[in-house]
Amino acid sequence: MMILRAARAAELPAILAFWQVAAENDSRPADTSAAIEALHRRDPGALIVAVDSDEIIGTVIAGWDGWRCHLYRLAVAPSRRREGIGGRLIAAAEDRFRSFGGTRSDAMVLDANQRAHGIWAAHGYSPQPEWSRWVKALPAPETPR
Repeated sequence: MMILRAARAAELPAILAFWQVAAENDSRPADTSAAIEALHRRDPGALIVAVDSDEIIGTVIAGWDGWRCHLYRLAVAPSRRREGIGGRLIAAAEDRFRSFGGTRSDAMVLDANQRAHGIWAAHGYSPQPEWSRWVKALPAPETPR
């Protein structure tokens, strides 16, 4: 039986491994233990997992910065796709946003990830042509001497 819940700290290494198999990993910085641990420390409810027994079968990050609602890392186990898991994860993320007073959600979806476009469109999302995403890689902080 599948349940949706916040990820647990002990599951973070398994989630990183899950993303290597189930998530789109092109055109993005590599996921790291430090990054996922920082997310979990800052906002433990942001990383929502779909779990069947003890197996992670889906994820989404529902980031809320106090102003905007952002969705990242929607991923479903390849063997479990087309079962509605992704849609349930999106709905859970949107419920989370509404509980904070969020009024609009955006999703990070690679243009070349055609498989992902269908699920996002099916749940009411569409590209916003008047906006472009601008990015800058941040250098690591300097280590104090």
